[in-house]
Amino acid sequence: MPRITAAQAGGANLCAFLDMLAWSEGTSTSRYTKNDGYDVIVQGIDLTPNDGVDDAPDIFTDYSDHPGNMIVVNRKGLKSSAAGRYQLLLRFWKVYKSLLNLKDFSPLSQDLVAIRQIKERRALDDIHAGRIVTGIGKCSGIWASLPGAGYGQREHKAEDLVAHFIAAGGVMV
Repeated sequence: MPRITAAQAGGANLCAFLDMLAWSEGTSTSRYTKNDGYDVIVQGIDLTPNDGVDDAPDIFTDYSDHPGNMIVVNRKGLKSSAAGRYQLLLRFWKVYKSLLNLKDFSPLSQDLVAIRQIKERRALDDIHAGRIVTGIGKCSGIWASLPGAGYGQREHKAEDLVAHFIAAGGVMV
């Protein structure tokens, strides 16, 4: 569950959408998370097998700021600074931290940034109204796991996302 309340978020549908995003990004379901995905750094574990590097889970415990780590996320040597429940990149965190006057990378701050990103994609009204597939489509440019994102990563099917949205308490029209 997101740390922001339904009242603060403007309704239960937005909270369900945030839960759906965390499932889609694989953070809330990571076997290593100790905080519902808010502590996960890029996919939650070093995915480079037999490289001599400790394959301990990539999680963090200090929420004073974005962890900022750049780690290899696949065998092609791609690097990412994605962190937290919604896998926010460090370069975007710096902008949103200032824009939203956030003091830390706490779970509530992560929720607020994700909501701001959804708002910037003009998907809030769709989500509140229960037009989730439309909302997912509008947000696909932000989260690589959404259908149509085009980042070359695994994308979930819309019907699976809808099922998780509903399981999280969301209501569709």
